[in-house]
Amino acid sequence: MLTVLIVDDHKVVAEGFERLINESGVANVAAKAHSAADCMKMLAVQKADVLLLDISLPDGNGIDLCAQIKARYPDLKILMLTSYSEMSTIMRALDNGASGYILKNAMAEEILEGILTVADGERFLCEEVNILFKKQQTHIIRLTRREEELLRLIVSGLSGNEIAEKMFLGYHTIKGYRKNIMLKLDAHNTAQLIKTALDKKLV
Repeated sequence: MLTVLIVDDHKVVAEGFERLINESGVANVAAKAHSAADCMKMLAVQKADVLLLDISLPDGNGIDLCAQIKARYPDLKILMLTSYSEMSTIMRALDNGASGYILKNAMAEEILEGILTVADGERFLCEEVNILFKKQQTHIIRLTRREEELLRLIVSGLSGNEIAEKMFLGYHTIKGYRKNIMLKLDAHNTAQLIKTALDKKLV
C-alpha cells in the first residue's frame, strides 16, 4: 500500500482528502501539514511515496516549495492538488518537479488515479487540466535563461547599453536576444513587450 502525505492550509480540506485516500484501499495517509515550514519538518521524519501539495500556503508558495522538496528528496513524487487552473501556474509546477497536477474539483477516482500514476513514475494531469494543456500547448512561451534575465531588465526600465553592461554582453548581442523575445511574445514595441510579460507573469 502506498504512503501519502498531504500539505494543505485548510484543515477540513486536508481531512477530506485523508478520508478519501484511507478508505480507497490503495493508499494510506501517514501525516498532514498545513504550512511550508511544517511540511519540511514532516518530510524530515516521515518517508512517503507521494506528496499531495497545495499551492496556496500561509508561509510560502507551493510551487517554490515543490522545487525545494525535489532538490532534497528527489525520489518523492509530488502531485499538486490545487484550485489554480492558469496554464502558466501549471507549467511552473511541472517545471519545478511536480509529477502531476489535479484540480480540487476533480472526481475522487481521478485523485486516486493520480496518486497511483505518479507513484509509478509517470506524469498525471486531471482531465480538465489535460484538455487545457493540449489546447494551449502550442501557445506556451518558452524563454531561455538569458532571455528571461533580459526581459526582467527590460521591464525594470534599463536601457540597451545598461542591460549590455549588466549582462556582460555586447550591445548587438542584446539586440539579438531582444528581437527573439519580441517574436516569441508577438510584441511590436517595448510597451507591448512589457505589458505581455506582466500579463503572462513571465517576470
